[in-house]
Amino acid sequence: MKNDHRYSSKVVEAAGGVLWKETPSGPKIAVIYRERYDDWTLPKGKREPDESWEDTALREVWEETGCHATLGKFIGSASYLVGNKTTPKVVLFWQMKTKNDCKFQPNGEVDRIKWVTPQKALKILSYADECKIIKIAVEQL
Repeated sequence: MKNDHRYSSKVVEAAGGVLWKETPSGPKIAVIYRERYDDWTLPKGKREPDESWEDTALREVWEETGCHATLGKFIGSASYLVGNKTTPKVVLFWQMKTKNDCKFQPNGEVDRIKWVTPQKALKILSYADECKIIKIAVEQL
């Protein structure tokens, strides 16, 4: 079989989380809106050199939501193509709970955050793989 040169052999590694918080109306999860992509997604981002997957997940959730979190169970992964759909990206997700009040500030990556029920998240998330992650997260509770 010939090598297909349309695709990069470099894999973008990323991590994130399903971030939960308790509210008077029950547990809610954080979903973020990115205007430049016009999408609703889970908080996640690229791994830094020599950073563990878990540290990446915690850092990215904090950067994108303003929430410090505790790491829970590993949920699963999502993969897709980025960069003109030629570079594979793999994202690992963990359960997370907020440690304290969140201090979200819109930034160059994230414009809004919403705290929603898992059912609502399944309706507004832009990516099917992330909906699967939510379903697994709910099953683990």
